[in-house]
Order: sequence, then structure tokens, then C-alpha cells
Amino acid sequence: MLDQILCIDDDPITLMLCKKVISRALFSKEIITLQNGEEAINYFNNLKQISNQESATVLPQLIFLDLNMPIMGGWEFLDYFIDEKFSEFNNIKVVILSSTIDPEDLEKSKQYPMVFDFLSKPISQSMLLYLKEKLE
Repeated sequence: MLDQILCIDDDPITLMLCKKVISRALFSKEIITLQNGEEAINYFNNLKQISNQESATVLPQLIFLDLNMPIMGGWEFLDYFIDEKFSEFNNIKVVILSSTIDPEDLEKSKQYPMVFDFLSKPISQSMLLYLKEKLE
């Protein structure tokens, strides 16, 4: 079981489903939900400030990321997240969860070393089992 997962999606129903499926599967102890890439960047900036003050900051081990969101989409988030100033978070794996799997998006995702997988929504128990095996 993971300690913490971050779900970034603008759809409240998708976020609720994510939380339910992850909880039922006992996949993670804590699930944090954010509604767009900008909230996620702010979240990680806050984590950086906290980790400078404390030594034992809990970091998400996995991020489920939607691509199409208002304010800041998934690609923009990844462009920020790949920057050197977020290097302390390089070990966090990102799973893109998209409603459409466009071959061009799949290819583009390979440019980001933190992208661990590219899966189709909605999240499911079988998807979590697959990820659990892949993470081991």
C-alpha cells in the first residue's frame, strides 16, 4: 500500500470515483485531490517550503494526472514539474489518466521521464492491480 497519492482532475465525479476505487482497493493510505495543474504546482511549492523546515515530509508516491483541465492542463503541469526547481520530486511517478488515448499524446508523454504510464479513464480495480505489479 502506498502512503500517499495525488489525483489531479477538474471533474469532481472523476475525483470522487478515484477516491472510492483507490480506498476500496487499499492502494493508498491517503488520497489528495486537486482540480488543475496550477493547484498542483502550488501544492508542490508548499511542500518545498515545509520540507525546508521539517525533515519528515510525506510526499505523494504516485500522481494520477488528467490532461485536459482549465486554468492549467496536464501538459503544462508536466512542463513545470520537469523543471530543475522541482528536482526533489523526481522520484514521484505520474500516471496520465485520459478520457481519450490519442497516439500523439502517448508519444508526447514519453518525453517526460516521470510519466510512468498512460491509461484510459475511468480508474478501475484492475488498473490499480496492474499498477501495483508494475510498481513492485
